[in-house]
Amino acid sequence: MNKRNRSTGSMSKKTLLLAVAALFITSLSVAADTLRVLFIGNSYTAVNNLPQVVADLAAAGGDRLIYQSNTPGGQTLQQHCSNSTSLSLIAQGGWDYVVLQEQSQRPSFSDGQVADEVYPYAKRLDSLIHRASPCAKTVFYMTWGYKNGDAGNCPVWPPICTYSGMDSMLYLRYSIMAENYNAWLSPAGRVRRRLRALNPSIELYDADGSHPSAAGTFAAALSFYTVLYGKDPVTNAYNYSLSAGDAAAIKAAASVVAFDSLDYWRRFDPVPKAAFTATVSGTTASFSNTTTGATAYSWTFGDGSPASASASPTHTYAATGIYEVCLKAIDGCDTIKLCKQVNVGTVGIGGRQTVGNIGLYPNPVEDRVYVKGLEAACDFRLYNNIGACVQSGRLKPVQAFLSLKALPAGAYYLELASSGGQRQVLRLSKK
Repeated sequence: MNKRNRSTGSMSKKTLLLAVAALFITSLSVAADTLRVLFIGNSYTAVNNLPQVVADLAAAGGDRLIYQSNTPGGQTLQQHCSNSTSLSLIAQGGWDYVVLQEQSQRPSFSDGQVADEVYPYAKRLDSLIHRASPCAKTVFYMTWGYKNGDAGNCPVWPPICTYSGMDSMLYLRYSIMAENYNAWLSPAGRVRRRLRALNPSIELYDADGSHPSAAGTFAAALSFYTVLYGKDPVTNAYNYSLSAGDAAAIKAAASVVAFDSLDYWRRFDPVPKAAFTATVSGTTASFSNTTTGATAYSWTFGDGSPASASASPTHTYAATGIYEVCLKAIDGCDTIKLCKQVNVGTVGIGGRQTVGNIGLYPNPVEDRVYVKGLEAACDFRLYNNIGACVQSGRLKPVQAFLSLKALPAGAYYLELASSGGQRQVLRLSKK
């Protein structure tokens, strides 16, 4: 069983391109190249072979997905609890993640019915998963409302009479299950909701108004790829069977919904929360570790010296400079890596290293993005997600904005540089 390694941190500023590249390196990500995933569900998973589409996305992103699945049509979590194939696959163990998908309607039913027919069986399966694979993460597959609501059950439960009502009930109940069992969420339903609002020409449903079309399966696969691997889907070149335009629109939706909110979809997972501060006196840096949930630590100081296992070390550097200090916070299953830059003997760690308290709005943006909090004029460069500069110029505090109208949808990085040498890079999304 592999430990999962995830990281978040600051950027290297040695060169402009390295600064942009570091945003990708230090964003929250799953470091393992190979993941073992078990899919337990029904036809929503089986149609178009969703696990294989996720595997193809992983391969295109330089990773690998090893998977097995049991997805009989209409199967409920209650039925999976006595399904010999499901139980055997779970008991096999060695899984990094196990995906649970309930029958398409059940989580949207009344509170009492869901309490009787859904929650106990989700709990049972989650318990079996962790008995066989102690470090596995349970991932709930958040499905979607029927295209026109659940007409069959509408008379007895009005909240699901419409797509919006049914979809909202599914969102709520899957969130409750994730919270109850410290699980992750794959927000396929939320990705589809955004696409229905912004890209209504993309048909997400099969003819029955329930099962996914090819585009619907791709939206779900991108949700899983993003949450499991922690990577921005707009950087993945795989388009499945879709046109480049439709694939790009679905990737952009998954980027905004899933990638930009990774912490939110993983928020019930009790992994360590890595955090530290540093103070510098001369060439000596003292680190205060404020991590929670870890049982061990490993520090590297960016100067090639041996790692330290101390909780809050002090380190003396041989020379002044800018060093990247990394803390690994470790528990029994997860290693969370946090990196920050420390300025030794130049700009003290407590000194002002950024342009200011800058914000971007709206973000995501359709046309014009405003830079809020700019205190003085500064130069800017705007980079796309492959590090190419697509705009540059100078911003002034009054009416500081950029127009992205002519740019394609996707992720961008705005670098601000003040006359005093401070730099700051902010991420934004173009719809």
